[in-house]
Amino acid sequence: MQARKRYTLVLLSGVLLLLFYYGGLHMLYNEDRGNIGHTLAKLLRPYIDTVDDFDIHHVSSRTRREDKTKLYKGRKCRMETCFDLSRCRTGFKVYVYPDESNLISQAYKKVLGALRDSRYFTEDPNEACLFVPSIDMLDRDKLSSDMVHDAQTRIENLPYWNSGRNHLVFNLYSGTWPDYAEDLGFDLGQAIIAKASFTKQYFRPGFDISWPLFPKTHAQRGGTRGELQTNNFPIQRKYLLVFKGKRYLFGIGSDTRNALYHLHNGQDIILLTTCKHGKDWQNHKDARCDHDNAEYDKYDYQVLLHNSTFCMTPRGRRLGSFRFLEALQAGCIPVVLSNGWELPFSEVIDWNSASIQGDERLLLQIPSIVRSITDEQILRLRQQTQIVWDAYFSSVDKIVDTTLEIIRARVEKQLARESYVWNSAPGALVVLPGYADHLAAFPFFTLSTGTQPSAKFTAIILAKSPIVSQSSPIMKLIKNVAHSAFVAQIVVLWNVERPLPPKSKWPSINVPLTVVEGDSKSVGSRFMPLSVVETDAILSLDDDTIITTEEVEFAFHVWQSYPDRIVGYPARTHYWDESKSTWGYSSKWTNEYSIVLTGAAFYHRYYHHLYSNYVPLSAREYVDDVNNCEDILFNFVVAHITHLPPIKVTQKKQYKDVALGLASVNTPAGQWTSPSDFNSRQLCMNIFVNAFGYMPLVRSQMRLDPMLYTDPVSILRKRYPKMEQFVADIKPKT
Repeated sequence: MQARKRYTLVLLSGVLLLLFYYGGLHMLYNEDRGNIGHTLAKLLRPYIDTVDDFDIHHVSSRTRREDKTKLYKGRKCRMETCFDLSRCRTGFKVYVYPDESNLISQAYKKVLGALRDSRYFTEDPNEACLFVPSIDMLDRDKLSSDMVHDAQTRIENLPYWNSGRNHLVFNLYSGTWPDYAEDLGFDLGQAIIAKASFTKQYFRPGFDISWPLFPKTHAQRGGTRGELQTNNFPIQRKYLLVFKGKRYLFGIGSDTRNALYHLHNGQDIILLTTCKHGKDWQNHKDARCDHDNAEYDKYDYQVLLHNSTFCMTPRGRRLGSFRFLEALQAGCIPVVLSNGWELPFSEVIDWNSASIQGDERLLLQIPSIVRSITDEQILRLRQQTQIVWDAYFSSVDKIVDTTLEIIRARVEKQLARESYVWNSAPGALVVLPGYADHLAAFPFFTLSTGTQPSAKFTAIILAKSPIVSQSSPIMKLIKNVAHSAFVAQIVVLWNVERPLPPKSKWPSINVPLTVVEGDSKSVGSRFMPLSVVETDAILSLDDDTIITTEEVEFAFHVWQSYPDRIVGYPARTHYWDESKSTWGYSSKWTNEYSIVLTGAAFYHRYYHHLYSNYVPLSAREYVDDVNNCEDILFNFVVAHITHLPPIKVTQKKQYKDVALGLASVNTPAGQWTSPSDFNSRQLCMNIFVNAFGYMPLVRSQMRLDPMLYTDPVSILRKRYPKMEQFVADIKPKT
């Protein structure tokens, strides 16, 4: 009897051990798949990778299978299998079908406008690599008034559809109540889809593009700058973690937001929800609604947003949320709670450096996670939110351009930018592929890569007046520049209607002198890339500029410390005229300036490539039409890229008086001071603001002088002794 009990006990123990063994392995396996066991050192990495058997939408498996079959018949599509790369042999061009109806939402009009303004746009479908339907697919919610109901018929009638091959479709809202499944209501075929609220389950890596969810009011171009422009402090803001938004009482997306009140402490964690939305919310309200609504009304959303270190961005009905972009713009680090969401542009943006990615199932751990993040990590994360916002999300134009650049990198892999470029200021959109194969060649990466700026410069002189004699201003200018020890060559851009002077007419100097006759006589031609220029540093000069060798060398030394800026002498400023509701242009000698005229300025030659390939075509065409304002537009470009002002260096004492004294209405200097020219340049400025979508110029009060320049000490002790002397053959007119 005792033996039987012992055998029974041993048998039961063995069964329990087996159950524990296999059950424990299964639990460990799931834990590993869920990536739950993170250490503190990996807090900035995604907290969980959603697994396939996690029911993202909380709908039946049958419904999910039907949606998957209907929506993604090309589930296995990749660029190699569903994209005809042979169409792109002549270059990456994008064709947009003509608008055939008025059924286009304001948001999609912005998307189509950005595509047509892109440098890749073509009106010829025969040279197109990528096709974009003008049929509005942004909103595929059947309950929305913006939904196009005959999409299947219309898309199949597109002349180049070819089952969606080489086509790009945009979507912000898919599915409808109650499950908000990913049904677009038509057969996508082999088309690429740029879609907001993309799930990892349906996302086709290397083929589809995850899009941000942005409102209808999102800026077409330019957009609002990130809030964190000048001050990163205090690192820890008034609130640690905030959220203010809708709470869903039932249905998909309700679980996480319904549980946020558990974390709200009314002190440094402010998580507010309201159920006061929808027509019949009172018929469904629960016991917490009245209290939540009262608490909700106590706080202003914008105040919370701009005074919090972290911003909770939980999923709504769909995985994406408007709160995500709002947090980025405000410099509030997003804490993403949306399991299975493929974050926007995840192919190129390192979201681990700009957000905290949590797990909806571990909601109660969020406060301890964000409290454990150090000030140093917070500062890095916050700065990165501003980089990605300004570079890729602040306008519809940038969102569309980023989409095109990602696809282009897949087509022309040799021109793909590296991850560092995508995730560093000023971003990949302004790093034009094909210019150089190393980062140090770009002005904004020169110093950060430990590279010394160019040791020599090329002077480009814009000749606008014929040469009358050897005493002409341009002759003296060439000689003064040639005396510099840092000049590599001098290039004269001949923009005069008369024939080129013979070689014997030009002065004999000890550096190469090249005269180039431009194809266009427009003043904008001075910023066209020239193959003869081999140095990164360019000294741009007008033919009537009065400048000494020492002034040239001092400005060059300053530029070497700021290779991404315009460094020069004559400065101007802009201002807002409240009475006329317009931007004004001023040449008054004040403490502030925002423009350095390119009649005497150093800058990096890469900006020539940006001017000719990146600047809005409408702005460049306007400069050519009026034959003026090219220097203002050039300042717009550099300020738009760097978000920094130019740098003014101080010229010799009498420069101001002489320049004004010598000026006449028949000279460029005189035209600068004429009332009609000021009116013209003021009009230019407002046209450029419209083209860029905002005012990019930045004011500054900084002026750089050489050491001991203005001190009453011996000339022998000064590095630039002649800058305080004034030598002129022609005295100012009285």
